[in-house]
Amino acid sequence: MNHTTETALGFLGLGAMGGPMARRLLAAGHRVQVFDLSPERLAAVVRAGGEPASEAAAVVRQAAVVFTSLPTNEVFLAVAAEVLLPHARPGQVFVDLGTTIPGETRRLAAAFAAVGATLLDVPVSGGGAGAENGRLRMFAGGDEAVFRQVRPLLVILGGADRITYCGPSGCGQIAKGVNQLKSALGTAAMVEALAFAVRAGVPAATIAAAFGAGSPEEASGIVKYARAVAANPDAHFGIKFRELPYYLAEAQAGGFSLPLTAALHAYCDRGERVVIDDGRPAPSFWRELRLR
Repeated sequence: MNHTTETALGFLGLGAMGGPMARRLLAAGHRVQVFDLSPERLAAVVRAGGEPASEAAAVVRQAAVVFTSLPTNEVFLAVAAEVLLPHARPGQVFVDLGTTIPGETRRLAAAFAAVGATLLDVPVSGGGAGAENGRLRMFAGGDEAVFRQVRPLLVILGGADRITYCGPSGCGQIAKGVNQLKSALGTAAMVEALAFAVRAGVPAATIAAAFGAGSPEEASGIVKYARAVAANPDAHFGIKFRELPYYLAEAQAGGFSLPLTAALHAYCDRGERVVIDDGRPAPSFWRELRLR
């Protein structure tokens, strides 16, 4: 895709990730039509040069490439069904930057292809700081030729060295799943190890001291969890609870198992939704370990 101000881009979802990414496209000289349900978020990107749309459908009708950065799988599926697909046209490209169930991504990609459009799944990792700095790990799935066309735009968002084409539709979401699962299972392992110590009679502060001795490079990863609990016995550690079913469903459809993921989700699913994790009510793994 040529770097030109003549190609109008669209961006739906201007939150902690989407807002900075849209501003990076604007700073690179692209025309970007933008929409968000929050007037404040919309205004912030308009001040950076974005062209405001009165509704999401207006962005889809105007833009050649439409980026979406939406908060949940459910929101993206609803917007795709109610806004994107009804207004999609031949040759148009949609880039889903969020985390979506791989099977749903494949289903939607087929629906877009039926009207001559293309859906690429390009979930990102790196948080708000990475979005601001243009340093995001990006996992791309979908039509490879179309991916090559939009890659220069993705470079603006994440940097040339962190974009990986992972394969056909859904493969970007699967690669993102590796990121989510290693984070979830790694955190859960540390928290369970800490719970073992605390429930067996060794305070979290003692564990922090025992494993934090020496240089910062030598300190174990468990130190940050132990220090957090020492400061607040009700500390919460996210384990990607709401996304674990995404990958369990993919494994079930593929006929294989994820035993640790299944056990973690089942254990937590019995608990009360007492914390907010990724914007949704969720159980606290640490609380469940303390109570059971």
